[in-house]
Amino acid sequence: MDHQLFADFYEAHSRAVYAHAVRMSADVAGAEDIVSLTFLEAWRLRDTLDGVISQRAWLFGIATNVMRNSRRAARRHRHAMARLPPPGLVPDPADAVVARIADTAQAAAAFAALKKLRSADREILLLCVWSGLSQEEVAQVCHVPVGTVRSRLSRARARLRKLAAASLAEPSASRHTTNGSRTAREGKL
Repeated sequence: MDHQLFADFYEAHSRAVYAHAVRMSADVAGAEDIVSLTFLEAWRLRDTLDGVISQRAWLFGIATNVMRNSRRAARRHRHAMARLPPPGLVPDPADAVVARIADTAQAAAAFAALKKLRSADREILLLCVWSGLSQEEVAQVCHVPVGTVRSRLSRARARLRKLAAASLAEPSASRHTTNGSRTAREGKL
């Protein structure tokens, strides 16, 4: 069968194969795939068409086999997918953004609170906590006894916690100044 004869064969039977596929599969989009695969298979088997009594029956037989194979392949695919472990949970990027915003707010509150500490207390706190020096090393750097470092560090930590907590507890509008002078809490918005 040459190309033109097969094109005529396609024109004569494609609608009937499509209707059969829709009825068998109840899937309009899938029926189009069935028609394509049926005629692809018919082209491959075109040499066996010569001794066939009914071309239409031959074509419907191919279409039925194509649908069976498609269902079988889909079933195998579903079973294979079911055997796979469930995908891990993908973290929501919004959580990271919220965490960064919260961290930024806490850092801003901590820096604001640090500025309110006495300079000697701030110096010792930053050397111990931020720079990771031991209390003995800080005592050596600051030229003070170790006991002084301990008491200043304790006092600075307590004051810093109190100031940071108070700063975080304030509504965000009250932390901003207007015209560089009074805050919203003081009555000017």
